[in-house]
Formats: sequence, structure tokens, C-alpha cells
Amino acid sequence: MKTRTYTQNSLFTLITIAVSFLFMTTSCSDTTENKVQKPTANNEYTIPALLERTGELSQIEDWHKTQEAVNRVTQKINQEPQDFSSYIKLSEIYINEARVTGEHGYYYPSILNMLDYVLTNKLNDEIKFKALSLKSSVYLSLHQFAKAKETATIAVAINPDNAQIYGALVDANVELGNYNEAVKMAETMMDKRPDLLSYSRASYLREIHGDPKGAIEAMTMAVESGFPGYENAAWTRTTLGHIYETYGDITSAENQYRITLEERPGYPFAIAGLASVELKKGNVKDAEEKLMQAINIIPEVSFYADLAKIYKQTGRQDELQKTFVTILEMMADDEAKGHTMALEYAKIYMTIGNDLFKALEYAKKEYEVRPTNIDVNKVMAEIFFKTGNQPEAEKHLALAFATQSKNPELQNIAGMIYIKSGQVKEGQMLVKSAHEANPYLDPINKRGQNIAMSFKK
Repeated sequence: MKTRTYTQNSLFTLITIAVSFLFMTTSCSDTTENKVQKPTANNEYTIPALLERTGELSQIEDWHKTQEAVNRVTQKINQEPQDFSSYIKLSEIYINEARVTGEHGYYYPSILNMLDYVLTNKLNDEIKFKALSLKSSVYLSLHQFAKAKETATIAVAINPDNAQIYGALVDANVELGNYNEAVKMAETMMDKRPDLLSYSRASYLREIHGDPKGAIEAMTMAVESGFPGYENAAWTRTTLGHIYETYGDITSAENQYRITLEERPGYPFAIAGLASVELKKGNVKDAEEKLMQAINIIPEVSFYADLAKIYKQTGRQDELQKTFVTILEMMADDEAKGHTMALEYAKIYMTIGNDLFKALEYAKKEYEVRPTNIDVNKVMAEIFFKTGNQPEAEKHLALAFATQSKNPELQNIAGMIYIKSGQVKEGQMLVKSAHEANPYLDPINKRGQNIAMSFKK
């Protein structure tokens, strides 16, 4: 089975922003075969091959440039095995290729091996810094956040004037729940270079600190700083669409997704965004068709998860079960390639597998590693609420609200926990606020649905 990755649909796990922007190159790469790998001249290292693209991905304009660039860099390495700048270039190309194709399970381990080989050699500070920076970005992609932070910290000590490396420290600190430190790193990054990379971080930090309007403003600036048609620009605009969608503005969200597809036709995450909008409009068939279109471009787990939710909503149990099994197989494949998946397993078991105890088992694993992360605690709070453990639900809710987030999903969960604790009026107001901000929210339970409906009358 091909390796896939899981990109959280709720959008604001910063890694979905972080890795999409780190060290993107405007010139792509190229290669030859997808199985045969060419050794370097000194036989010390085997260059990982570029995988062939298939389907719509092979028709994207940058594919030919990618192949040419990989061939060029590979030839240079074979001629000059100690030209470590070429290994850095190849790593940058493969990071971009992993994002474009979804073949993270192949590319990320290959990149780490290549960078580890580079770092075993005597290097000048510039090459060492670049290798550590790229390694940090790959660790972020694999959700190995502590390693990402450690590696980025070493890189900063070598070159404290580089703006991009602070982005890795923003991302790692956010994911580890070190929000004050993340803000400091974002401010440093912005001071050194205000651009797409820094604006996108600012957007995320504003959103999780309860300023969705500011988040939209910052992400709009990130969009305006990008180059239309490039993958990172498409991701940025799609992210802007997700922010609008999170706060209930599906018209603006749809507009951003459609502009993305005009600038980069066939971009699967924008297609999946349109599927989400269609589902909110009640156009289930159109939503399903768009998800299948996105899946045919990239086998992305979040697309399958959304498809499973449609099957669940429409009572198609056989298709739901088959898709659920496929999702677990894909996630296990990613996990085997070094991708930390505990939180993703927890969400899948909670939302699709209907196994709250299995969900809790995985959520606890993530909590042990990231006890102050608000997304982890949000999931823990919801699971404990649904399993009837009110004290633990309240404990994790408090941690999830540490940054004063106004995320409607979180407010919706909080409202139900408050109501169960006896704070009925406060809980009802939170549920009302959540559904006013996003009328398309799924209710937590039947009582939550009745409360939401009462406010809509």
C-alpha cells in the first residue's frame, strides 16, 4: 500500500501550515526511475530516487521541471560526492515533492537519511545550518515535535539571523503547548522577515488566542505575499478558506477554494474544501463526488475520513466499515514510516469508529507527550464528556481554553460540559455562541442538538 499522511481537517494544527511553507523552493526537481537508485561516485551513499507521478499529478506543469532538476542535482552529486550543497538542494526538492504527491512515507525517511549522511561529514556553517533546518521541518511533518524543536534550536545557534528557522520553533512550541514561547519566536520571525511564512504563523497564533478576525487578516497578507500557482501559495489560500469555514462563512470559504483551483488546477486540498462546503449546503452527492476526485489525485487520509463521515451520515454501513479499515491501514503505514499518529487515531476512533475507549487510549498517549497542547486537551475533554467522566472532562476543558480560543467546536463542547456540571445558563450561552459563529456545527449529543435548535427558532 502506498504511504499516505493524515492532515487534520479542523485545520489548525499548526503543522498543516508549518510544513507547507518551510523551505519551499521555486525551482523543482527531477529524476529518472522510481525503483533503481544511483550510487554516488564514492559509493558511500545511495541517492534516493524520485518517484514517478501518475494521473493528474503528472500533468502539472512543475513535474517536468522537477524531473530536470533532480537529474541535474543527481548528476552533480555523482560527479562531486562531497558537494553537500547538492544534497541540500535534493532534500528541498523532495520535501516539496512529498507535499505535492502525498508520498510522505517514502520521501521523509529518505530525506532524513540523506541529511543524516550530510551531517556526518565536516561541513561549513552554512551547509550545516541548512541541513539542520530541513531536518527540523521533516520532524515537524512526522509530528516528532520535540525532535523538531531540539534540531531547530541547534540550527538557530549557528545562524540566529535566519527568519525561517524561527518558524520551525513557532510550530514546535505550539504543538508542544509552549504558547508563550511560540509567540516570542513568531515575533522574532516577523521582525526579521515579514513574508508568507511569518504571516501564516501570526495567523495561527491569533486564531488560537481568540482573534479569528486577526487570523483572517494575517492569512490574507500571507496569501498576498505568495506566488499564484505554486503549491505553498495554494496551501495558504486553502488555509484561509478553512479559517472562513471554521467560523461559519462558507461563501468566503468557497470563494477561496475556487480561486485556488483557478491558480493551481487540480489542487486536491481545495477540491476537498469545496466538498466540505457542498456537504454543509446539504449537497451530499456533490460532496462525495468531489472527495472522490481529490482521493484520485492524492490518497490523503483526511479525504477518506470525510468520505467515511458521509457514509455514516447516509447510513451506508458497508461502505463506512470498508473505508474505516482503509483509514486504519493507511495510518498504520504512516506510523511504520516514523509518523506519530496517536492524536489522529484518537479522532478517527471517536468520530468514525464509535469506539470511545480506543479513542481515549490513543489520546492518553498523546497527552503524555503534549500535556498542555490545546488540541490534545480538546479531544480529551470531548471523550471524557461522552464517556461520562465529568471531572476529567472539566480538567481537560480548562487546559483546552488556556489560550482563550473562540473556536466554535471548542465552545460547543465547553457548553455541554458546563451544562452537565450544573452551570446551565453559562453552558447554554456557550452553545449559542458556538452555533451563531458556525451554524454548521455538529451537535455533541441529542441535548446539544435541541439546545442549538432552540436558539435558531
